Amino acid sequence: MANALHPAPSAVTAAPTRRAGAVGLVLGALLSGPFGGAVAALLFPRVGVDGVVTLRLTIAALVLLAVCRPRVRGYRRTDWLLIGGFGTALAGMNTLAYHAIALIPLGPVVMLEVLGPLVLSVVTTRRAASWLWAGLAAAGVALLSSTGFDRLTPAGIGFAVAAGAVWAGYIMASARVGQRFPRADGLALAMTAAAVITLPFGAGTAGITLLNPYVLAMGAAVALLSSALPYTLELLALRRMPTTTFAVLMSLVPAVAALAGYVVLHQQLTVLEGLAITLVIAANVGAVRMPPRPELGEVVA
Repeated sequence: MANALHPAPSAVTAAPTRRAGAVGLVLGALLSGPFGGAVAALLFPRVGVDGVVTLRLTIAALVLLAVCRPRVRGYRRTDWLLIGGFGTALAGMNTLAYHAIALIPLGPVVMLEVLGPLVLSVVTTRRAASWLWAGLAAAGVALLSSTGFDRLTPAGIGFAVAAGAVWAGYIMASARVGQRFPRADGLALAMTAAAVITLPFGAGTAGITLLNPYVLAMGAAVALLSSALPYTLELLALRRMPTTTFAVLMSLVPAVAALAGYVVLHQQLTVLEGLAITLVIAANVGAVRMPPRPELGEVVA
């Protein structure tokens, strides 16, 4: 019989196996999201940016509603206002990001997007040293802007930065919804709200083209790769690894986005753009590894 000094072999190997499985889940989510964005770009010429956003959110909402079957009774007015805010953030984040992808390469878009969560991380950490990571990210952005605007249009940069700002709001809203609603009910309801918000714009842009079988199939692929699959994999991974480790791995998203842009859309990065993305990734890794500063009066072990 195993004891504390000589644990059973299964107990020794279970933890590394569990960690390896969690890393595999995160890598799956890392690949899924950016490649979903690249596939979405292939649909832009047929139904426009707003049409693709509508397809993604509507199909994702239908899938989540079918799987989660969220309860809709028993909530207060403030709960529904929170769902409305969360849904608005989802709609805005996706719309702004896809408009950016339509104008500039995918890698720089995601790099600029992650500045929103990075700033949120720096502010909530409340440590002076965390501003060093913010400075490193700023250096990456400055380097990216030095490449000129032949490929990186001001409008594309503006859409990407705005998407990052809304992303930070999405993170805060997501945390509050997770506290108020059981399981993934809040996400399903918010995704439905986002679909309703974007439907008039998508229908007005693409009309009945949204019902074309090819377009529907591609839209389903985008919804699966960009929403259903990564959200599920991330949820499973967070049950098996610390949030800090998860955040560090997810900081690699800009690099994976650049790879997806190259493979699917044949977008090539310059050396300076690659270096800029590397600086922002390093800044994200450093920021998420910084522990929050203890509140006044809190005892530090």
